[in-house]
Amino acid sequence: MLAGISGASAHVDATPDSTAANSYALLSFAIPHGCEHSGTTKMTITLPPELNDAQPTVNPNWTAAKVTEKLAGPKKLADGSSITKRTSQIVYTAKAPLSPELRDVLVLSVKLPDTAGKTLYFPTLQNCEQGQTDWSEIPKDGQDEESLQSPAPSVTVTDAAAATDGHGAHAAGTTDSTAMDAAAAVTDDGGQARSWAGLVAGVGGLVLGGLALLRSRKPAAVRVPAARAPKE
Repeated sequence: MLAGISGASAHVDATPDSTAANSYALLSFAIPHGCEHSGTTKMTITLPPELNDAQPTVNPNWTAAKVTEKLAGPKKLADGSSITKRTSQIVYTAKAPLSPELRDVLVLSVKLPDTAGKTLYFPTLQNCEQGQTDWSEIPKDGQDEESLQSPAPSVTVTDAAAATDGHGAHAAGTTDSTAMDAAAAVTDDGGQARSWAGLVAGVGGLVLGGLALLRSRKPAAVRVPAARAPKE
């Protein structure tokens, strides 16, 4: 098992944060090591034909550039517009060779196609100070990808996520809350009104009791004895 994990970690893998059809996804391409212990200088990621473009994320250790290709004919998009060229590759060039003892991650933003169940392959050429590794092998039908020496990074598209309307959900939640409050008022049978009346009466009693207590503690009047006539 450990040998299998070690072999898998030595590949250039594409890890998506989303796989839902017709959604945007960030694909992280991990660079595990150099070519025969030589520093990596360039990574050329080829996009599958199902994708028309990709946006490279800035990495301070690399410069990024797009390579475009002209299509055989106009390609109509879902919004009704057409394109005559597409982005075919993203090329990352290291500002300094990446040591084979270090790892790095290159991230692309892509719009996944509306083809659930489709596996997209991203053949990646890794150039090093000495030599190169071409991660471009694609398994044939029934072939285990783990049996490949240099498999191409891949992502399998899943079913589209159910559409949700945030405003509609909020409105529904408000309506439900209002309905629950109204139902509570109807089924209370006047209990809430009696409770409030009792509370008001109790507070009034406390006030009156306090006033009575203050009166009882009022100091008594001081009587001054009448002056007596002086004795003769």
